[in-house]
Amino acid sequence: MRRLSLMLLLQFMAAIAFGQINLTGVVKGDGERLAGASVVIEKSFYGVSTNANGSFEFKNLEPGDYTLQVSFIGFEPQKIDLPLSGSKNIEVNLEPNVVMTDEVLISATRAGSKTPVAYSNVSRDEIASRNMGQDIPFLLNLTPSFVTTSDAGAGVGYTNFRVRGTDLNRINVSVNGIPLNDAESHGTWFVDQPDMASSLENVQIQRGVGTSTNGAAAFGASINLQTNSLNKDAYGTYKTAAGTFNTFKNTLSVGTGLINDHFTVDVRLSKVTSDGFIDRASSDLKSFFVSGGYYSENTILKLNIFSGYEETYQAWYGVPTVRLNNDTEGMQRYADHWLMTQGEVDHMMASDSRTYNYYTYDNQVDHYVQDHYQLHFSHKLSDDLNFNTSLHYTYGRGYYENYNADEDLADYLLPNIEIGTEVIETTDLINRKWLDNDFYGITFSMDYTKGLNNLILGGGYNVYDGRHLGNVIWAQYLGEADYNHEWYRGTGLKKDFNFYAKYNVQVAEKLNLFADLQYRRIDYTIEGIDDDLRNLDQDHDFNFFNPKLGVFYQLANNQDLYLSFAVANREPNRTAFVDYPEGNEPPVHETLHDWELGYNYASSKLSFGANFYFMNYKDQLVVTGQINDVGSAIMVNVDESYRTGIELQAGVQIANDFQWNGNTTLSINKIKDFTEYVDNWDTGEQDAISLGTTDLAFSPNFIAKSQFVYAPGENFSIAFISQYVGDQYIDNTSSDDRMLDAYFINNLKVDYTFPTNLFDEITLHFMANNIFDDKYETNAWVYPYLLGGERYKMDGYYPQAGAHFMFGVDFKF
Repeated sequence: MRRLSLMLLLQFMAAIAFGQINLTGVVKGDGERLAGASVVIEKSFYGVSTNANGSFEFKNLEPGDYTLQVSFIGFEPQKIDLPLSGSKNIEVNLEPNVVMTDEVLISATRAGSKTPVAYSNVSRDEIASRNMGQDIPFLLNLTPSFVTTSDAGAGVGYTNFRVRGTDLNRINVSVNGIPLNDAESHGTWFVDQPDMASSLENVQIQRGVGTSTNGAAAFGASINLQTNSLNKDAYGTYKTAAGTFNTFKNTLSVGTGLINDHFTVDVRLSKVTSDGFIDRASSDLKSFFVSGGYYSENTILKLNIFSGYEETYQAWYGVPTVRLNNDTEGMQRYADHWLMTQGEVDHMMASDSRTYNYYTYDNQVDHYVQDHYQLHFSHKLSDDLNFNTSLHYTYGRGYYENYNADEDLADYLLPNIEIGTEVIETTDLINRKWLDNDFYGITFSMDYTKGLNNLILGGGYNVYDGRHLGNVIWAQYLGEADYNHEWYRGTGLKKDFNFYAKYNVQVAEKLNLFADLQYRRIDYTIEGIDDDLRNLDQDHDFNFFNPKLGVFYQLANNQDLYLSFAVANREPNRTAFVDYPEGNEPPVHETLHDWELGYNYASSKLSFGANFYFMNYKDQLVVTGQINDVGSAIMVNVDESYRTGIELQAGVQIANDFQWNGNTTLSINKIKDFTEYVDNWDTGEQDAISLGTTDLAFSPNFIAKSQFVYAPGENFSIAFISQYVGDQYIDNTSSDDRMLDAYFINNLKVDYTFPTNLFDEITLHFMANNIFDDKYETNAWVYPYLLGGERYKMDGYYPQAGAHFMFGVDFKF
C-alpha cells in the first residue's frame, strides 16, 4: 500500500512538472517594444496583453503544438505555429500596416481589455455561423443576461430583447459609433435593417451603464455594432437558406479588395421572407449595404450607405390566455366584455390555440423604409494621437395600416352624416398612422495612447425632426370628406449634445485606474395634436452629468479583478410625455447608479468569469395601471427600485476538438412600495391597491445558456445549444396569474465546408431550433379590470414556434 501511494505521488508530481511549461516573449513593431499588444492561444481561452515593456508570459502549458495570434492596432496581425516540449522564450516582430485599419473608427466607444466594465465581444465568424435569417437579437442570444422574443414566433420580423430585464427602450444601440435608437421612443427595431448581420465585423455588448457613448442613455446595456472592415482581397459570396414557415433568405456580397493600394468598394444585397409561426404573421424584408473607402498609411475616408425595407403583417395583439388554454367559456366571456363581433368570436374559437392572430384584414401591415448615410474620417496625427469624426443622416418613413369597425366619426374630425331622417355617427374605416423623420448630426473623438495609458475626448451633436400623422384611406361612411383625410398631425424636434472624456492610466505594474466623465444636453419640443385629438404642445430641457469611475487589477497574467461605479440619467420618451394627464406634473428623468465587481480567469483549458452588479434606480418610469383622461396607460416615476445579481461565465476545452461554454445569471429585481391602479368598471374610477415591494416585470431571476461544440477539423463542426429562462411576471404586481412560465429550449447546429473546382469553397449549414418541440411564450401584456365585483383581465401572450428548421448553402468565390 505504501509503495502504491508513493508511486501515485511520484506520478502526480511528474505530471505537474511535465505540465508546467512556460512560454514567454516580447512583441515588437518597427523595432520598438509594443505595450498592450494582444497575444492569444488559438483554440483555447488563454489570452494576455503585453506589459509596459512589451513582454508577455503564459504559464503552466502542457506539451503540444500551439498557434499564437498576435495583434496590435496599426500593425499586421500575425499567426505563429509553435511546438512546445519545454519552456521557451520568443520574439515576435509585427509589420506596420500599409494602410490604417477600421478599428480606430469605433475605439472611442468600445471597452478595452483593461476597462472595468462587464462586456462581451461577438466576432464576425460567430455572427456568420448563426445567421440563417433570424434577426440580430437572436444572433446575440448566447451572451449573458440576454433574453429574446419574436412577435411572429420564429425570429423573423419584429423581434425584441432584454438585458438584465432591461427592455430595448433603455438599451443604447450604435452603428460605427452613430446612434441607431429612435430619438423619441428610444427604441431600436432591427427589422428596419434586415440582414444587417451580413455586413457586421463584430459586436460589443456592455452590460450595465458601460462606457460613455453617443445617443440614448445606456440604462441597462449598450450594443455597439461595427460594420465590415477593410478586405484587402477581392471576394464574392452568395448565401441562400430555406426552412420552416416558408422562410427564405438570400444574400449576395461582393468586394473589390484594395485597388491601387488605396481604394475599396463593398456591396451587399439581401432579401428575407417568411410566413411566420403565428397566423398571417408574414415578413417581406429587403436591404442593401454599400461601402466605399479610401485608405492610406495615416488616413481613412469611408462612406457607408445602407437601407432597409420591411413590410410585416401585424402580430402585435398576442394570444389571450383563454385562447391559449382552450377555455371556451372564458373566450365567450372575454368576447362579451370586449364587445367582439360574432365574426371575431367565431374566428377566435376556430383558430389554433398557439397561432391565433386577432387581425384578419388583408392589409393589416407595418410598412417602413429607412436609409442611412455615414461618412467617416480618421487621421493619424502622430504615433500616439488619432482624430476621428463622422457625419451621418438617416431618413425613415412608413406607416402601419389598421381596419377598425364601428368607429366614431367625431374621433376622426369627420362630421356626422344625415341620410334622410337617419344620423350616422359611426363607421367602419381603414386608417394609416405615419411616421416620417430625419435624423442627422456629427460625432467626433480624439484618441491619445502612450504606452499603457489612454486618453479619449469625444462627443456628438445630433438632431431628430419627426412628423407623426394619420390618414383615413377608406370609410364606409365618409360623407364629403376626401379619401386620405388627415385627422391628426404632430411633430417632435429633439437636439442632443454630449461630450465625454475617458482616461485609463496604469498607476502601478498591475493596477489601472479608469475615469469617464460625460455631459449631455437635450432640448425637446413636441407640437401638434395626437391621434386622440389631445393638444401636444410642450418643451423639455435636460442637462445630465454622467460620471464613471473604476479600478482594474491584474492578479496574475491570466487573472484580473475590477470594480466600477457609474451614473446614467435618462429623459422620458415621447410616449411618457404625451400621455401624462393634462394638469398633472410631467414625468421627470430617471437616474441609475450602477456598481459592477468582476473577476476573470483564463488558461489554455479553462475560463471562468464572475460579475456582481447592483443597479439602483431613482424615479424609474414603470407602468402602474394608471391611465390618462382618454384611457391611455401612462408611465409613472417610482421612487425606489433596483436590480442586483451575479453573472457567471465558464468555458472548458474538454479535448482538442471538443469545447463547452456557458453562462448563468442569478438576480433579484424589485420595486419598493409599489401601488397598482385597476380600472373599476362598476364605479368608473380606478382602485388603488398598495402591494409593498414587488418584482419588476420581465425580469427572470434565473437565466442559463450552454453550448457544446465538437469540431474534429477545420471544415466540420456540430453544436448543441441550450437556454433556460426562469419565470417572469408580465407586470409589476408579482401576481402569479400574470406570468410567463419558465422555459428550456435546445437547438442543434451543423456546419460543413469543402472546396470545389467551381468555387473557392462551399459551406453547408443546418439549424434545428427547439428540437424537443417545447411550448413556451416569451412576451405578453395585460390589462386588469373589475366588473361586478370580480377581477378580470384582457391579455395577450406571444407563443414561440415549436421544432423548426433551416438549411443553408454558402458559395464563396
